[in-house]
Amino acid sequence: MKDHSVHLERRRRLLEKVEGVVILPTAVHPVRNRDTHYPFRFDSHFYYLTGFTEPDAVLVMVAGKSPKSMLFCLEKDMEREIWDGYRFGPEGARDAFLFDEAHPISALEAMLPQLFADQPAVSYPLGQDEKWDARVLSALNAVRAQGRSGISAPAEIRDIRPDIDEMRLFKDEYEISLMRRAAHIASDAHKLAMKSARPGMMEYEIEAEFLREFRRRGAQAPSYTPIVAGGGNACILHYVENNAALKDGDLLLIDAGCELDGYASDITRTFPVNGRFTPAQKEIYELVLEAQYAALSEVKPGASWNDPHEAAVRTLARGLVDLGLCKGSVDAVIESGDYRRFYMHRTGHWLGLDVHDVGSYKTEGYWRKLAPGMVLTVEPGCYIRPSEDVPEAYWNIGIRIEDDVHVTEGGHEILSLDTPKSVRDIENWMAR
Repeated sequence: MKDHSVHLERRRRLLEKVEGVVILPTAVHPVRNRDTHYPFRFDSHFYYLTGFTEPDAVLVMVAGKSPKSMLFCLEKDMEREIWDGYRFGPEGARDAFLFDEAHPISALEAMLPQLFADQPAVSYPLGQDEKWDARVLSALNAVRAQGRSGISAPAEIRDIRPDIDEMRLFKDEYEISLMRRAAHIASDAHKLAMKSARPGMMEYEIEAEFLREFRRRGAQAPSYTPIVAGGGNACILHYVENNAALKDGDLLLIDAGCELDGYASDITRTFPVNGRFTPAQKEIYELVLEAQYAALSEVKPGASWNDPHEAAVRTLARGLVDLGLCKGSVDAVIESGDYRRFYMHRTGHWLGLDVHDVGSYKTEGYWRKLAPGMVLTVEPGCYIRPSEDVPEAYWNIGIRIEDDVHVTEGGHEILSLDTPKSVRDIENWMAR
């Protein structure tokens, strides 16, 4: 049995920040087709505070002098458990997940007005789900109808997500340890792909290697649909068809990570299908790698969130000018945005329970400062489509290099460091 004291402590911390009642439902279990469902994946905010992974569950917390947390979940049902698997049930969930109370999910509707009575505020994911908006308003109106009895309704409705977003932005050692493991699993899968790739293989064969390695190593799922893009497909940023043949002389861009106990890894590597970079491919690859190193040098406490991006952009712009792909001075290319023809995305994002994790990038109009406990990706790229003003040797070169980076007291830790990245390391690894 897992220790859920970490989730209990998170609930306590949140209740110290808010007033009134907090409601947090888990994710819905969507139908795939007819009576078949997609694999269930819990809501990240809900899981962060509970550790509970069953569908049809709601967390309710009450702040104040006697704070408490309650779980509403499915009842024990031996008939359904034969078909769908084990359920904790309210009593089992209360004890295992350290709740003050637990109730059947069927009791929630009737209990909401009682929970709202004489509370100053209600906080929940406001505007996220129309059905939940209607439920909360219905319960509020039920309390307002009791006004003549001296019962007051909450005067404020708040969105609880910003409070939880800020908590989730700073990872504790338990979370970092999971993310290290997730990055290590994904790193080994990337190394396996480099060894496996050959001209004539299909992109989906490489994708299958990732899915097999993820599950073999205990990860529950990919953290997003893997991008396995050979040749010109690498110039499509979110290419996921993965159904083309790998050609001799082409590069292969793979953007793939796994989810381990809810936490994501997100790694991208680009390598030659035949194991050897052409001179043109090597030029662009080493430019992107230089841009990543420039960005990584800016990942440290006190740096602005945008500093790594600006460092990567300046490096890429200078290289594109040197190669003749952009015209004018480096400053002019940056100011005009001419470099965006070849580099059109940001250099990173927060990483955690979501692959594009929660947390603001600006506070009070300014890029926020990096601080220990934050985890982000650093992923510059360069994508060159065929064009009359581009030398043919560069056509269909799409390169991205992405690592998962933990901000530490002394600078940063690259969680995905084991994944081969230099031209020499990649070619040597593929030749083994």
